[in-house]
Amino acid sequence: MFKSSTEKRYFWVGFCLVILGAFGFSAKAIIIKLAYAADNQVDAITLMALRMLFSLPFFLLVAIWHNKKSHPTPLDKRQWLIIVLLGLIGYYVSSYLDFTGLHFISAGLERVILFLYPTFVVLFSALAYKKTITLHTLLALVLGYSGMVLVFIEQLSLASSAIWLGSALVMASAVIFAFFTMGSGVMTLRIGSTRFTAYTMTVASVATLLHFAIQHGIALTTLPINVYVLALIMAIFSTVLPAFFMNAGIRRIGASNASIISTTGPIGTLVLAFFILHESITLNQLAGTCLVLAGVYVVSRTK
Repeated sequence: MFKSSTEKRYFWVGFCLVILGAFGFSAKAIIIKLAYAADNQVDAITLMALRMLFSLPFFLLVAIWHNKKSHPTPLDKRQWLIIVLLGLIGYYVSSYLDFTGLHFISAGLERVILFLYPTFVVLFSALAYKKTITLHTLLALVLGYSGMVLVFIEQLSLASSAIWLGSALVMASAVIFAFFTMGSGVMTLRIGSTRFTAYTMTVASVATLLHFAIQHGIALTTLPINVYVLALIMAIFSTVLPAFFMNAGIRRIGASNASIISTTGPIGTLVLAFFILHESITLNQLAGTCLVLAGVYVVSRTK
């Protein structure tokens, strides 16, 4: 498999970076649930504003450092427009729907629904480019959606009717993030993954803070200390570091391998939810999660 020890080491470094990125992203739902529990007055946009406020300096520094180091070609108006649109839908609208959905559903169900986005990417790409949906793609879709339904039905028997609203919001988040993924694939090839991530996150940060200011004013100093600590942890370990870990890992092992390895994410969420949030892990939930991951695996192998 490996031609040299250097190539082997390069692969395993990439493998570890992707694992760390997937684990960081998976922990986000846990941190959000903890923040909601710390203060029942905290809403989605307040938590997002804190997350972005703590994250924004890192992305600005990375953008400045990258531009000074590489002296990239300036972006034209069309590229800037695409970056603004992708930043808004991918890290602002999609995140807002996800954060709001977590008010109503468990972290485990949220991660299962959200992780369907790779299957949406394949489906939407096939429709957009008028490609025939292959048997492999159809199998991936059946596996993924069957797994989600299995987990959803069990959760439905345990929770209130609010689960319908929460699940719909997270599903909408996954659909929107799928469109973001389709656009980001093109833009990262044109301007580089580091630059793209820094720019789109900066756009989303500005939009989030404007949303918060319109809805709540500019005061962000009246929350319990626990909420600030959790928001800072989420900004660093579930936003900034995972984004760059994932990008660095993809450069080393490729997007297909990275997408397969990142399927450990929902499992990580289930384990963390069990130990930290005391959410139950049932056989149906495990079976549904495995079906979703199998669907993502099939999609990744057939790209």
